Parts: sequence; structure tokens; C-alpha cells
Amino acid sequence: MARAKEKLSELLSLTESQGPQTSTRNGKSVAVLVSIAEWTQKTTRPGNLAEFFASSPLPESELVIGRVDDGLRKLDL
Repeated sequence: MARAKEKLSELLSLTESQGPQTSTRNGKSVAVLVSIAEWTQKTTRPGNLAEFFASSPLPESELVIGRVDDGLRKLDL
């Protein structure tokens, strides 16, 4: 158990100093360990959904989006 803790500590240090570390099992990659700083940077998005849509370039793209009027669909209830 002490060896596992030592290896984990070493892996955490490498992650902090050198970036993400890949873990393999039977020669195949199974996991990636990343630092909290990198995880936060990659998963945190600025703003909210309304701000995202407000800053969208689509209104100026002249893209025309329409609905297809196929009538009502039959449903088996």
C-alpha cells in the first residue's frame, strides 16, 4: 500500500509539473490525470447561454431557417 501511495504522489507531481498523464492497462490507454487548474480552465465557460446566443455571428450570416409544414403526425396512443 505504501508503494501505491508513493507512485500516486509521483504521478500527481508529474501532472502538476508536466501536464496530463495517461494511465494504461494491458497496453491500452484507460485514463488521463489532469491538474485541477487545467480541469477548471477546460471545463469553465465564460458567460451564460443568453450571452452565448447574443454574441453569435448567425444573425449577420443571412442563414434562413424555416419550418416544414407537413401537417399533424399520427400517433398511436
